[in-house]
Amino acid sequence: MCISDNVSRLREEIDTAARQSGRAGSDVTLVAATKTQPTELIREAIAAGVDACGENRVQELAEKSQAGAYGGVPLHFIGHLQKNKIKKVVGAVDLIQSVDSLSLLAAIDGEAAGQGITQDVLIQVNVGNDSAKFGIDPYALDEFLGQVAPFAHIRVRGLMTMLPFSLPIPENRRLFAKMYQFFIDIRGISYDNVYMDFLSMGMSGDFQEAVSEGANMIRIGSTIFGDRT
Repeated sequence: MCISDNVSRLREEIDTAARQSGRAGSDVTLVAATKTQPTELIREAIAAGVDACGENRVQELAEKSQAGAYGGVPLHFIGHLQKNKIKKVVGAVDLIQSVDSLSLLAAIDGEAAGQGITQDVLIQVNVGNDSAKFGIDPYALDEFLGQVAPFAHIRVRGLMTMLPFSLPIPENRRLFAKMYQFFIDIRGISYDNVYMDFLSMGMSGDFQEAVSEGANMIRIGSTIFGDRT
């Protein structure tokens, strides 16, 4: 396994998929999903040119940060965030991708206020209506985003989604296209503290469809690092 070769091939595939939606691969932020990966492999991925690293687990994030694993690129939290672990994440990452409730958003805002910072976040949307996934109902987005204004210490930077596992490619494409339409519709509405900069969707098994349907941020693990042991 050569991580630099994997990233190089991945960039080519991203560029091919992006051109299907009239963009270039450079328009897509490549987040290396580093769950269970050791520090030395994360550093290899950074040297190979990934744009950011994304951790799923708070304890791993803290340990690897202390070891200097993520030096040189932004760090995202991409897993489900429990309120009792917010203190270890807010201010420690550049972007929290997985805000799935107003109460979590309020808790993040409170911690960010205590630190005197503004925390960037994405709102996780359950576009596939999958009971096994977190995220808010896409049809509740307008009401949700309309309640963001009082949270002066957060900044919503876009949306994130995870699709149900093992869907056929046409269904993946349909749901990604649906998510992209929500993203575009929201861009046309003015909400305080809301900026539709990022649409994070697509992982190793479906990133090509996600990018071709409009994703500008993808979260990739096994295609970079190989299958987890």
